[in-house]
Amino acid sequence: MSTANLRSGVIDKIKAHIEILDPVTWISVYPCLAGGVMASGAMQGTMHDYLMLLALFMIYGPLGTGFSQSVNDYYDLELDMVNEPTRPIPSGRLSKQEALWNWSIVLAIAVLSGILLSLHIGGVRGWTFFGSLMTGLLLGYIYSAPPLKLKKNILLSAPAVGISYGVITWLSANAFFSDLRPEVFWLAGLNFFMGFALIIMNDFKSQEGDAKAGMKSLAVMIGGRNTFLVAFAIVDLVFAVFAWLAWSWEFRFLTSVVLVSLLVDIIIQVKLLRDPQNGLSFMQTAVNDGFGHTIGKSEIHEHNAFLRFSMINNIMFLINQIIVAALIGMKYM
Repeated sequence: MSTANLRSGVIDKIKAHIEILDPVTWISVYPCLAGGVMASGAMQGTMHDYLMLLALFMIYGPLGTGFSQSVNDYYDLELDMVNEPTRPIPSGRLSKQEALWNWSIVLAIAVLSGILLSLHIGGVRGWTFFGSLMTGLLLGYIYSAPPLKLKKNILLSAPAVGISYGVITWLSANAFFSDLRPEVFWLAGLNFFMGFALIIMNDFKSQEGDAKAGMKSLAVMIGGRNTFLVAFAIVDLVFAVFAWLAWSWEFRFLTSVVLVSLLVDIIIQVKLLRDPQNGLSFMQTAVNDGFGHTIGKSEIHEHNAFLRFSMINNIMFLINQIIVAALIGMKYM
């Protein structure tokens, strides 16, 4: 084998190892981490705090989320051969043994980093961070791995995702820089239920493979339209509670913004329920060409409808979260 071919083979292998960590998914934890840091009102503009922020983003992004995605690919080979045959293992770019080494090494780095960071933070805050991280890593494993394999049943998988992406991220980020703020517990709860709603709609993309494998996603159990109805009801309830919290915290402007967001959500939900295939079709170009590489693409009508909804809903929810986190942080500064 020539030197050029050897170098190309090594580069391709490295790319496959990075791909199995699914970098696109790392982004999903960053808004909650940023919100938790902002709500603490305690981060300083020092090199120490900037390095701490970088460590926080690394341990929950490439390490924590990457670990869960690698484990998922390792244990879901048969499903991915149907649903996503281009992934590293079913395409043959990584062997199962190489995938095992991938998530084992990432897990070891995450645990070691978590121990060092928790000792550096110290006290109750350090234990809060370490406990949250270990909870996330444990859920990331049992979500895909037998015998529990939480993803087999939506009643177990959706709460696991809500805790991993919405709860422990807010708590960890807050504990990184300050004592836990009471408002952060509420916001973590809102993110839990928002994550719950979005994950049950995201399962549209694997509905065919899930049905064949006996996986109990909500779409398999009650059908597409009823899944939309359940998810939309949860999303609307999240925004309604968000508005009530903003009002009770005397954030009057934010209350108006949240209520407008709720109204917009209801309008687009009605459009999608009436026509999942073509509703909000003007957003499809953005899904395909603009944000498609971030939120994914699909040939399934219901999943495409979810992606169009997700773009609008997630942006509105993110804006509201950033505003409320800033306001809470200013309160404690």
